[in-house]
Formats: sequence, C-alpha cells, structure tokens
Amino acid sequence: MVNLSTKYMGFDLKNPLIIGSSGLTNSIDKIKDLEQKGAAAVVLKSLFEEQIMFEINNNVNVSDVNNSYPEAHDYIKNFTKDNSVGDYLKLIKGAKKEVKIPIFASINCVSFNEWTKIAKDIEKAGADALELNVFILPSDINTTSEAHEKMYFEIIEEIKKSIKIPVALKIGYYFSGLVNTIQKFSWTGINGLVLFNRFYTPDINIDTMKLNVSNVYSTPEEISTSLRWIAMLSNKVNCDISASTGVHNYEGVVKQLLVGAKTVQLCSTIYKNGPQQLEKILEGLTKWMERHNYKSLDDFRGKLSLGKVENPVFYHRVQYMKHLSGTD
Repeated sequence: MVNLSTKYMGFDLKNPLIIGSSGLTNSIDKIKDLEQKGAAAVVLKSLFEEQIMFEINNNVNVSDVNNSYPEAHDYIKNFTKDNSVGDYLKLIKGAKKEVKIPIFASINCVSFNEWTKIAKDIEKAGADALELNVFILPSDINTTSEAHEKMYFEIIEEIKKSIKIPVALKIGYYFSGLVNTIQKFSWTGINGLVLFNRFYTPDINIDTMKLNVSNVYSTPEEISTSLRWIAMLSNKVNCDISASTGVHNYEGVVKQLLVGAKTVQLCSTIYKNGPQQLEKILEGLTKWMERHNYKSLDDFRGKLSLGKVENPVFYHRVQYMKHLSGTD
C-alpha cells in the first residue's frame, strides 16, 4: 500500500489534491461531494475586494476610474446581492460542521484597504486558512516595478497583522525578477505559495464588435509554466508550494510533485469531468507509484527539481534550439 498523505501549510492532508477557488466550492453539498470523491481540502470561491468594499461603503470604492463606469457599479451591486459577505461566512461555518477536510477561504484583492478587516471575520467563522489571490496588472506606465511589487508586500503585511490562521499567496508570473520576488514573498511569514493564478482573457467577436471572455477553462498544455517555475523555486522558498493551472490528470499531478510541489489545485478538469475525476486521478497516482516502487510522496517529490536534474538547461532555456539532428 502506498501512502498519499502530505503536509501543506501545517495541515496533514490525506492526499495532495485540493479543489481550487471556484464555483465548485460555493455550497456545502458540493464540498461534501468533493470530500467523498477524495478531495483533501477545498478553497472556497473567492470574495472580491470590490464586493467587500461595496458592502462596507455601499459604493465602488476602488478607484475614480471604476466609478466612472456605471456598468461596473451595477454589476458589482447585483453580484453582491447574491454573494454577500454574510453568506460567505455562513458557508464557512456550515462547511466546518459538515466535512472533516480543511476549508480554506479566499479573497481576490488588488490593494489593502478596509476589506482586510473581513479577514478577522473569516477567521472567527472557522476557516482553517486564508488564500490571498492577488494580481495587480502592471499596466500603469507611471508605476515602477518596485512600486508594483511593494503593493503585494503591503497586502501580506496587513493580513498577517490581522489574523493568526495560515495564509497562502496566490499570484501570477508578471514580475521583472520572478524568482527573487517570490523568494522574498516566502520570507514574509506566509505559509504557502500557489503558482499560478489564471487570468481573465479578453477576446473580440468580430461580427458583433464586442469584447468577450475566451479560454474559460485551462488546458493540459498550460501546465508548462508552473512546472518550470516550481522546479526552479521549490528548494529556494521558505514556505510550501501548491501547483495550479493545467493539471487535468494523474500525469499532471505526478509532474508537479516531481518538481517539488506539496499539493496540486484542481479546477477545470473537475468542471469538465465531474467530481469523479478525483477518484480517477488518485487511482492513477497510486498505480504509478506502485509501478515505480514508491511508498510515499516524499520518495519522489522534488526528484526532478532544478537542483537535481542532470541537465538543468531544459528549465532555463526559453528559446528553441536545433537540438535534433536534421531539424530546421
């Protein structure tokens, strides 16, 4: 028998599979089903900073730019009606009564403000940990990379002062010095890093001449980005790493563990295949470990990280090489 248990942010998990923040975790019934199918923990669907600020001030208090768009104001107002902070706290309390697996709350934020006070309410409601999903698009031509990164550290500092439960930071890869910046994040006292969040991707309908959303779900090919950076970072940070985006099957889980991830967050594959996909992934992971005579995840975790592979150039190189004879 193989042992699939792992430790993440101080929690003893029965396996490395976590359900990422999404509509998959917005009800107690869904969470119970996910637990039954094998999920080791869940991250609740995110509260948004704009939503919290709207409830606090009954006003979209993010920026003058947002306030100039009545459509944005109306959207947040209507969204908040069906997704209130109070309902979120009830979901945490209810889930903690009904399931045994850890419940991680999530806040999607772009600044630190009055919304940080909600973190205390989340802690009081019984959340086991808080995942901060932070992405600040570096689109302001007048903002330096240093000022951009400073905002992330300010958010972490404010949250760490507010609560005692473990905190994970979920980020993207838009940093001028990604490895250096992520290492510094890990020195702040956070307990976990989730690499990476997946972005809203705009597209254009050329017939209606309107903007719309494209590529809602990830694809297995998207695993390469997180795979590269986790391989480079797993032995350079002072906290646990959870892999996110592009993991659709047991092979993807194995790959992320091989480069050093402690856990893997699943989302798109559960949307596409249902909660039963968890059972298939766990079965595949178990059989793979048995074939390779691994008794526990620690037997192979990080075996192909940057410091352990024979040819680390594969992680460093970003341009194509004519490494195959006869290839133009």
